[in-house]
Amino acid sequence: MDNLIFWTNPMSRGRIVRWMLEECGAQYETRVVEYGPEMKSDSYRALNPMGKVPVVQAGETVVTECAAICCWLAEAFPEAGLIPDPGARGDFYRWMFFAAGPVEAAVTAASFGFDPQDAQGARRAGWGTLASVADTLETLLADGRPWLLGDGFSAVDVYLGSQINWGQSFGTLPERAGFADYAARITTRPAAIRAKALDDALTPAP
Repeated sequence: MDNLIFWTNPMSRGRIVRWMLEECGAQYETRVVEYGPEMKSDSYRALNPMGKVPVVQAGETVVTECAAICCWLAEAFPEAGLIPDPGARGDFYRWMFFAAGPVEAAVTAASFGFDPQDAQGARRAGWGTLASVADTLETLLADGRPWLLGDGFSAVDVYLGSQINWGQSFGTLPERAGFADYAARITTRPAAIRAKALDDALTPAP
């Protein structure tokens, strides 16, 4: 694919997309967008009206939202083998959107001090509770499978795996059996190591 542009900031969820691009073996141009006026500028909002990163652009095609970008890239680079065949994508979409919905919502809500504990609150919240989300993720790894969909690494491991790894690193997800070993597997992949090095090199010194 020619003229693939990756709009990001190294201190953002753009790190997920960087890893996905590296797993795909994509050739791309990186454009760093600074927080503040640049990210909220009219020119950047023309790409993403939310004024957030990351964004992937290929010609007239513009894709925002990490889960959507990971799905799009998996389909755009089928040779990377990061998405199952069309007839076997049920679990792929199920867990991608579980990550984009309940996992993201539960972690964010808990970070602001809201985590419903009673049954009625959990029903109204939609995602349940942070504990129920972590319990659900634990079931994915309970049978000793190496990757979230089974024997094959996929874009689900990039997107949902990043959330599990961050949850381990920053304490945003409760500890569960299998999380630490799984995080160690995904972070030692060559593409993950390359992506981290590229983003770390762009991160301002403290």
